[in-house]
Amino acid sequence: MDSLFGAFSGTRSDRSYASLKNLNRLSVPVQQHLVKVYQTLAAALLVAGVGVYLHLLWGFGGLLTGLGSLALTVWLLATPSTPSEEGKRLKLLASAAFFHGASIGPLVGLVLDHDSSILVTALVGTACIFGCFSGAAILARRRELLFLGGILSSAVSLLFWLGTASYFFGGSSTYVAVELYVGLLVFIGYVLFDTQMIIERADLGDYDYVKHSMDLFVDFMGLFVRLLVILAKNSGEKSERERKQRKGNTSFR
Repeated sequence: MDSLFGAFSGTRSDRSYASLKNLNRLSVPVQQHLVKVYQTLAAALLVAGVGVYLHLLWGFGGLLTGLGSLALTVWLLATPSTPSEEGKRLKLLASAAFFHGASIGPLVGLVLDHDSSILVTALVGTACIFGCFSGAAILARRRELLFLGGILSSAVSLLFWLGTASYFFGGSSTYVAVELYVGLLVFIGYVLFDTQMIIERADLGDYDYVKHSMDLFVDFMGLFVRLLVILAKNSGEKSERERKQRKGNTSFR
């Protein structure tokens, strides 16, 4: 038993040491780039939160703000990454984040009307999931997770065509649940993939922290929306079951 425990402890220590070695293999410029990316991501998420809050006050979020966020994102990606354009690109990122936040404002409002604790749980859960998987991608061996790119692209294509078929032919609640959970897994995969891609691109001299922050912002928001919907859906189904149970007990009496 002691030898088995010692072997297990030794294996775990070796893995921890290997992870630290992988972190140390990142050059100083790459480490500095990652710090800048995550700082910019945090600022973008804060701006998105402002967008959500202002929608709750004035009710202007919806389809138009979603389209506005998409247009600003395309504009950002089309703007060259040069020092002279850095300020403009940061403003585009902030504007896209703001409109994206406003576009999910109606969803957040519905959840708040039902149970405000769901929003807090979704925020904390998303932050934990994102932090854990992004950190795992940083500590993983170089290029170990890049194979996910093809799998994730295929999964996104499959979800798109299934969604299109559901729109024209009607979709069941089972399909909606599958789409939500598969979509959640896809965005978790993109957190892993995009984090390692950012490291590899930075190692090759691509220090476009604005675009890299946008990539992670899309991943974070995709995770948050799906987790929020899943939690709200489960809470609603639980409330409905309890209501039916109370109604049944009342009828029995």
